[in-house]
Amino acid sequence: MMTEEVKTHLVNDLIPFWKKLRDDVYGGYYGWLSYDLVLDQKAVKGCILNSRILWFFSNAYMLLGDESLLEEAKHGYAFMREHCIDREQGGLYWSLAYDGTPEDTTKHTYNQAFAIYALASYYAASKDESALETAMDIYHIIEERCTDEIGYREAFDRSFREIGNDKLSENGVMAEKTMNTLLHVFEAYTELYRVSGDAGVKERLMWILDTIAEKVYDPALHRQEVFFDREMKSILDLHSYGHDIETAWLLRRGTDILGERSYAEKMLPIILDLTGQVYRAAFDGRSLANECEKGVVDERRIWWVQAEAVVGFLNGYQLAPAHEEYLEAARSEWEFIKTYMIDKRKGSEWYQEVDSFGVPTAGEPIVEPWKCPYHNGRMCMEVIRRDPDSRR
Repeated sequence: MMTEEVKTHLVNDLIPFWKKLRDDVYGGYYGWLSYDLVLDQKAVKGCILNSRILWFFSNAYMLLGDESLLEEAKHGYAFMREHCIDREQGGLYWSLAYDGTPEDTTKHTYNQAFAIYALASYYAASKDESALETAMDIYHIIEERCTDEIGYREAFDRSFREIGNDKLSENGVMAEKTMNTLLHVFEAYTELYRVSGDAGVKERLMWILDTIAEKVYDPALHRQEVFFDREMKSILDLHSYGHDIETAWLLRRGTDILGERSYAEKMLPIILDLTGQVYRAAFDGRSLANECEKGVVDERRIWWVQAEAVVGFLNGYQLAPAHEEYLEAARSEWEFIKTYMIDKRKGSEWYQEVDSFGVPTAGEPIVEPWKCPYHNGRMCMEVIRRDPDSRR
């Protein structure tokens, strides 16, 4: 039942919603839909948002085979190629004005990673060689301009001079390196290696896995650290439940695609530890809290955290079938999502956040530069592929 419900939601709700956000005048997809469902056609268009939409339609096409989804992906790719990419100095801008002109020319490693993720999937869907070439170009930019001897640096101006990392720093700290950027570079390189088989990308995947195991994962606290200084020393006592459950299943996907048994064996205990700790610390039987800073739990239910919990718990059950509580957690989380996170108003999608009782936070937009079909759309696709109903 869960699988069919999720597929129906993907096909009947998410896909039509994002198709309606298409801008046929200036390209790409509109960047803002308010809580009151007012569309701003002149809002900023985030390049992360447009990368994620390109990824979504590419993968939805590969799963469902609907040609209209490939057409949406082609539309998204054209916008990325013609507007998001800086043809003079390389890499992607942070955001564009509604008409496709540069709005914020910051170059951020996180943003470059999502472009690779989208382009690699678009190449797999379309067989357009230019998309793979562009993905490899951005990969080389990250490796040549955004790294140091310890890890991935974060934020740069248009010409790749390092600047403050205000865009991915939160909770009152200014981080020089983040778990978030490292995770999504890993995610992007996983997809790039899947479609290219490039030896250099494989080498970097293994390096990232080593870094996660040795510098990001804290075995004593059963979590990942989140914000770091330049030397990869943690600078804040923070447990990000959503990132840890997302990391758990992305690590499994990455090691599967990597195909190196030693890394699968190295990461499996970490995957299971992260999953178990999130289940014990953050899951209340129906939904997942956001994070815990210095011992204080943020009880908000954030849209993307709930989506990643479904996939992460399913992944945990598949890896350790004795833990039937993970399968039930995924099912319970889906019940919470369909009851409270999905906005039933016509012309809407998911609320951005609700409280632990399911009451939505008024004023939070339905679409903005970070609010996209990547987490919830991917959740649907992963549930369909994993088919938990077959395990009854």
